[in-house]
Amino acid sequence: MLPVLLIVDDEKSTRDALSLALEDDYEVYAAANGKAARALLDSVPVDILLTDLRLGGESGMELIDYAMALPQPPTCIMMTAYGSADTAAEARRHGAYYFLTKPLNLDEVELLLRRAAHTRSLEAENRELSHRLSPVGGLDAMLGNSPSMQGIFNRIRQVAPTNATVLIEGETGTGKELVARAIHSLSPRSRGKFVAVNCAALSPQLVESELFGHEKGAFTGALQRRKGRFEEADGGTLFLDEIGEIDIPTQVKLLRVLAERSIERVGSNEPIAVNVRVVAATNRNLAEMVQAGTFRLDLYQRLNVISLQLPPLREREGDVVLMANAFVHELCRENNKEDKNFSRSALELLRHYNWPGNVRQLRTAVEHGVVMSDAPTIEPEDLPGYLVQAAGAPVIPVHQVPQSNVHTEFGLDFAPSFNLQYVERQVILRALAHTGGNRSAAAELLGINRRTLQRKMAEAKDVFQQYL
Repeated sequence: MLPVLLIVDDEKSTRDALSLALEDDYEVYAAANGKAARALLDSVPVDILLTDLRLGGESGMELIDYAMALPQPPTCIMMTAYGSADTAAEARRHGAYYFLTKPLNLDEVELLLRRAAHTRSLEAENRELSHRLSPVGGLDAMLGNSPSMQGIFNRIRQVAPTNATVLIEGETGTGKELVARAIHSLSPRSRGKFVAVNCAALSPQLVESELFGHEKGAFTGALQRRKGRFEEADGGTLFLDEIGEIDIPTQVKLLRVLAERSIERVGSNEPIAVNVRVVAATNRNLAEMVQAGTFRLDLYQRLNVISLQLPPLREREGDVVLMANAFVHELCRENNKEDKNFSRSALELLRHYNWPGNVRQLRTAVEHGVVMSDAPTIEPEDLPGYLVQAAGAPVIPVHQVPQSNVHTEFGLDFAPSFNLQYVERQVILRALAHTGGNRSAAAELLGINRRTLQRKMAEAKDVFQQYL
């Protein structure tokens, strides 16, 4: 599969020349301004972003900020005719991989893009190899002594050796992808690829192309033939996360693929046989969606051959302490900290919290404790403030926090003035902490859409650094 390259420049001649020169080696998309570029970034899994510094009345720096705030940010390269050492340094601070000065040397551009694509490919291969060779893909990566989780482990062992389609249901953060990877790792398909697709991150316009691929010229911007995720996962497992987010037309096409075990690329009528095991997951109630007419009954029946219902963390008696103790040693190593343990009072805080963000939120809270503690033992004051508040401990109102202590209290990297913008950012921080860093859940809690939340986070990267 060719790397996906997005070229952003307000000069048509530059866009066209670069697209023509690079279309044999990349799946090229082009945009004339930041608005068009952001729309493509939201709908296409871009590997490399090549953007001009000045985009009419907009700045390429802001576009890079937007790109770096995405769940899977592309490698960003800045180009400009107004280059300077200070501008290059600023571009790198915003997350740029490299800085090119116009007029462009095409040989230099091609060499740099090959290097960026190769680095990105190696990183992806290393991640895949790690999942195949380490226990993270199997049951060893999943912790739980509670009866409900032991039941899940037994079901995984029973289901994994078969080819049956599996539907995993559970709240956000319960570990649905870990279960899917365990099923793949313990199956005869473990030597094949495990391909994960977040359906919620795909736009309705391009979800069909992403899943089934497309032919050259199938639509505007389709400059090369591209394999889809089904072909990529041939011989392995395709994990369709947040399956409840796909629209009805795509549901119809997915149903046909599951029934016939073949796909047709967009722009082609030629069927291509695929040998893929599908594991789907959702945090929504698909049975209720069927009743509401927003999810097809026949597709639900095809997906729901084997159902695994993951329990929320609050219902897993004893697992919070078990997992917290496992996370703390792992996170100490990751953060270059001396090994730590929890005090009894800190463990009690963790044990009695409701964990709406489930395992993901617990891990984030433990990492907060690891980073904030300078002693061998993590105390309650080292843990996120919402844990203490939920336990009923007295909370100092913001206006009573001495300015010298604001940095410690909120973990900010700037000295705030108590204005509306500051208050808004505090509310977002608390929502992210409450949901364990889950942006979709935080956006829903705040009553805004996910893109708005991402934009606000990108505007203050120093404030939201731990969640980017």
